Amino acid sequence: MLDLPDFAKLDEVEHADLRVAVGYADAPHTKVNQTLVFPTEFIPLSREYPIFFRKDQNGKFYAVVLLGLDRNENLFLDGDRWTARYVPAVIERGPFALAIEGGDQPGGTAEAVIHVDMDDPRVGAGHGERVFLPHGGRAPYLEAAGKVLNRIHVGAGLVDDFFDRLSALDLIEPLTLQASLGEDLQYTVPDIFTISRENMAGLSGDQLRELNQIGLLEHCFAIMASIDNFSKLVDLKAMQKKG
Repeated sequence: MLDLPDFAKLDEVEHADLRVAVGYADAPHTKVNQTLVFPTEFIPLSREYPIFFRKDQNGKFYAVVLLGLDRNENLFLDGDRWTARYVPAVIERGPFALAIEGGDQPGGTAEAVIHVDMDDPRVGAGHGERVFLPHGGRAPYLEAAGKVLNRIHVGAGLVDDFFDRLSALDLIEPLTLQASLGEDLQYTVPDIFTISRENMAGLSGDQLRELNQIGLLEHCFAIMASIDNFSKLVDLKAMQKKG
């Protein structure tokens, strides 16, 4: 599912003694004001962050959560600690990623294989968590990472259908968020989209039933409810500003 030019296939023999430092301070891609998210995590995300949609250069929608208001700002990162109860999966996965192998040959069976970024500063730390048990087998740390990777893998497979259905029902609308932290500090979050409450309310019973049957209705409600978390983000920024 991912292009992994800097990743090595995780091997129980070659990486038998590999350890990974746990924490977020030295993790790549955490000092950002937004991060990619997937439908498989919309429910827990909606309790902590505002969820929005953006468009890529090809016009395809994808979902993000907002983590900060300034560039490279993550208001949920406090030193090595993540202050929210749920960490987005692309960050929680640590230095690992999945690659699908073996399905490109006739009769071949596709298999999801875990890879590790050997250039990640957390990898190889002597004080970190073991990736494999001393006598073989995955350590609890890797088992947990595997579950997060699966959440990403399954979620990535749902994205196109999710947005296709939202678009077919005309449920996506543009949104501009604004916040003020005093006369000299104004913020605008442009080029984002959300689910239209008005159009959602106008869906027929059959349309709502179909969304519910395929498991997308709860995602829609979670996204709409998550917008209230923008005020929480503004409050965090105000607290930071006060010092």
